[in-house]
Amino acid sequence: MHRKVFFGILLLVGMFSGCSQDSTAPINQSARVPAIDSLIQREIVADHIPGAVIQVKKGDSVLHRAAYGYAQKYDYGLKRLEDPIRMTPGHIFDLASLTKVMATTFGIMMLVDADSIALDDPIHKYLPEFKGEVKSGITIRHLLTHTSGLPQWVPTYYHASNIQERYQYIASLPLKWPVGAERHYSDLGFMLLGDIIERISGQQLDDYFDERLYIPLNLQHTTFNPLNKKVRAEAIAATSHGNPFEKQMVHDDTFGYQVDVDLDSWNNWRDYTLRGEVNDGNAWYANNGVAGHAGLFSTIDDLQVLVDLLLERGEVNGRHLISSSVIDTFLTKDQYGNALGWAMDKNTISAKGSPEGTFGHTGFTGTNIVAVPQDSISIILLTNRQNVGRQENGYYFDLGPLRQDIFDEVTQEIN
Repeated sequence: MHRKVFFGILLLVGMFSGCSQDSTAPINQSARVPAIDSLIQREIVADHIPGAVIQVKKGDSVLHRAAYGYAQKYDYGLKRLEDPIRMTPGHIFDLASLTKVMATTFGIMMLVDADSIALDDPIHKYLPEFKGEVKSGITIRHLLTHTSGLPQWVPTYYHASNIQERYQYIASLPLKWPVGAERHYSDLGFMLLGDIIERISGQQLDDYFDERLYIPLNLQHTTFNPLNKKVRAEAIAATSHGNPFEKQMVHDDTFGYQVDVDLDSWNNWRDYTLRGEVNDGNAWYANNGVAGHAGLFSTIDDLQVLVDLLLERGEVNGRHLISSSVIDTFLTKDQYGNALGWAMDKNTISAKGSPEGTFGHTGFTGTNIVAVPQDSISIILLTNRQNVGRQENGYYFDLGPLRQDIFDEVTQEIN
């Protein structure tokens, strides 16, 4: 039977198995790090997050696996649901910026491995609009390391309603910093990496990842635009209520970025709770849900397969999907303390005290991965923090301390 037919069926099987009667009590398949339960339950009781799924793995052994709280607790207007949907280990999450590493970085790795692209190729080789005196020096490596000089974020949907218009708009933007001079985390750079994958492969981005990565790994629940794959909304953790954070970024110059747009030229903000639609505005409004920087949805089990692929240096089921030398190249720390695509700065990934070589990434919706190759350890924490709304300062709950506390408990447990 075709993969897409199985997609929704398998999710429903996972969803309704082992639900707990207590909203804060974990659904455990394996739990050998008891302190993790209390750490996550504390944040749920405080209404900092509605729910979470976590898996801790060392080598072939799962040290801790549990689901907590609710997949959706509030509806639009922060109205508490009469019958909130309980979280299960099978729930699908909007990964937000984990898309950068669980999709786009893997895609570039495979192209490098196939000698279809080189890290120091100028991007104008694939994107001719970037040929010019200032932008000609931008390479694939610059995009992966956020050193291209491109702006970090702009609301492209004020200027574009589809992928091609979005690409042309980014190509028209001036650089904010000299190429290669500084590291500034840029969503725009990863949008361009997605464009490059499409140009080289001749495929749409989601089709490329399905064919080259997710289907070969038998990942049944990893996709862009899950609602288009007939996945029931109840199988997906709900995120934000519209896009209030981005709207404030656009309308309030003191909130994050200064944005130069005509506020009256576009006003298609969503006014409902997001469930199966990517939270990120640029991915949804201007890229139809499929982009190199955001848009991917997945489960903790599928993510574990992808993390294991890296920790096993490209090998899966006895064969190499990606060569070990390419894995090593992408997970080598650069002058800014990070790798290609992946972050290695221990403050950024909340892994202070970890050995050298530790890598990870976060997603704005409340998702996080940390991997310690030296000890063959991975921690995958998925939350839907946005569903409880923003705090008084306008920001969503900061998961950094919780992630660090969990990392510390895991480290104590294995030592």
